[in-house]
Amino acid sequence: MTNPTPFRYRWFARGDINGFFALAIDNVALVVGMSGILIGVFHLPAAIVLGRMVPGTAVGVLLGDLLYTWLAFRLARRERRQDVCAMPLGIDTPSMFALSFGVVGPAYLAGNDADQAWAVGMAVLVIMGAAKLAAAFCGEALRRALPRAALLGALGALAIALIMFFPFTKLIAEPVGGFVALGVVLITLIGGRRLPFQFPAVIGALILGYAAYRVAMLFGYRPPPLPAAGLAADIVLPWPTLAFVDGLALAWQYIPLAIPVALATVIGGIDNTESAAVAGDRYQTRSILLVEAVATLFAGVCGGVVQNTPYIGHPAYKDMGCRAGYTLATGLFIGLGAAFGWLGTLIGYLPESVVVPVLVFVGLEMAGQSLRETSARHSRAWGLAMIPPLAKLVALQLGNLLGGAGVTAAQLPEEIQRSLLAITMLGNGFIVTSMLWMSWLIWVIDGRLGPAALAALIAAGLTLGGLIHSPFADGRLFFPWTAEPAALWLTGGYLLLASLCALFWLADRNEH
Repeated sequence: MTNPTPFRYRWFARGDINGFFALAIDNVALVVGMSGILIGVFHLPAAIVLGRMVPGTAVGVLLGDLLYTWLAFRLARRERRQDVCAMPLGIDTPSMFALSFGVVGPAYLAGNDADQAWAVGMAVLVIMGAAKLAAAFCGEALRRALPRAALLGALGALAIALIMFFPFTKLIAEPVGGFVALGVVLITLIGGRRLPFQFPAVIGALILGYAAYRVAMLFGYRPPPLPAAGLAADIVLPWPTLAFVDGLALAWQYIPLAIPVALATVIGGIDNTESAAVAGDRYQTRSILLVEAVATLFAGVCGGVVQNTPYIGHPAYKDMGCRAGYTLATGLFIGLGAAFGWLGTLIGYLPESVVVPVLVFVGLEMAGQSLRETSARHSRAWGLAMIPPLAKLVALQLGNLLGGAGVTAAQLPEEIQRSLLAITMLGNGFIVTSMLWMSWLIWVIDGRLGPAALAALIAAGLTLGGLIHSPFADGRLFFPWTAEPAALWLTGGYLLLASLCALFWLADRNEH
C-alpha cells in the first residue's frame, strides 16, 4: 500500500487581504471606542488606558487568532482540504460597552483611582475567563436553558441602547467626517453597493471620512478635540501580572453584569461553530470555546479589560476566499500594534467619528439578528427587553450630569431621589434583567406558566442579593439581611408575580 501524497495547506490566498482589512478594522474600531469612552466620557488618564488596558486587551486578540489559525491548519491537514477558513476572533462588542460603562468607568468614578479601576477591570476579566473555561464543557446545556430569542433580545437591546447610541453622539458632535464615513459603511455593507475597483469598504470609509474632516478644517471647521492627541506612543509589552489580585475584592459586585456577557459569547461561539460547519468547516465546538476562554483569561492576566470572542460571519469570510492568513495577520497587527504603540498613535490622531460607524453597523447587525430570531408571536417580549438597557443609559447620563455639576443625590428633592433610585435599580444588572423579563413574557405568551413562575422566582432571589436591581449607584452586592427597603419590596413584588403565575398554572392543570 503506497503512502498518501504529502499534504501542504496553502494557508494564504488573495481573499485573506480583504479579510484582514475587515477583521483588523473591526477590532481597531472597538479599541478606539473603548479608549474614547474611558478617556472622553469617564476621563481616565490616557496613559493608563493606552499604555495598560489597550495592550492587555490586544494580547487576547493575538493569542486567540494565533490559536484559531492553528486550528485551521489542523482541520485542513485532517480533511486534506485547501479551502479551510479560520474562525475569526476579536474584541467582543457587547462586553466592550458593558465593561467600559458598567465596570471600569464606574470603578474609576467611585474611587478616583485609575490604577484601582484598572485592577478591578482586570479582575472582572479574569473571573469572566474562568467562567467561560468552565462553561466550555457545558455550553449546550446553557443554550437550552433560556429561549434563544431572549438571549439575543437582551443583546439586541444592548446594541440599540448603548452600542449605537454613543457612536451617534460622536457623529452628531463631529458630523462632517462622521457622516461621510457612516454613509460609506451603510451604503456598502448594508446597501450592497461596491466602491470602485472593489476597494475595501471599511478602509474606504476611513479614508473618505478623514479626508472630509481635514478639508473642512481648512475652511474653518473646528471639530471637538481628540481625547488622546499628542500622547507619546511608548513600547509596552503586556507581560502577565498579578496586579488583578488587588481588584478582586471590588470585582465581585460587577458579577451580575460580567457573567451574563461572558456566557453570551459561549452560546454565540456554539452558534458560530454550527454556522462554520454549514459553510463546510467542521471545527470541534469545545476547541472553539476553549480558545476564546483561554484568550480572555490571558488578556485579563496581562492587563486587559475586555473579553475576546469568535466573531459572527465565518461564512462571509469564507465567501471572500479567506483561509488562515487573515486571522494570523490580524492577531499580529492588533497584538504587536498595541505593544509597540501603533494603535496608541492611531487612537490619538484618528477622529472617533470616522471609526465608530463600524460600531453602528455592528449594532444594527446585532439588533437585526435579534429581531429575525424573534417570531412575530413573541415580538412584544422584545420590547420588554429594551427597558433595562435604556434605564442603564439614562442612569449613566444622569450620573455624568450630576457629577459634572457637583451635586449628590442626597441634595436633590425627595421626589427626584425616588425617581433616580427607580432608574438606578432598573438599570443595574440590566442584561440579566432583560433575559429574565423576555423569557418570562415568551413563556407567558406560549402558555407555559410554570417556567414563567420559575423566572419570577429567580428574579426575586437575584434581587434579594443585588445581583439585579441593586439600589446602589455602583451596583454593589449585599447580603439579604442588609438589603435596603426598596430591594425588599421589589423582591416581594417578584414573589407575588411568581405566585400569580403558579396559580394560573395550577388552574390549567386542574382543567386538564
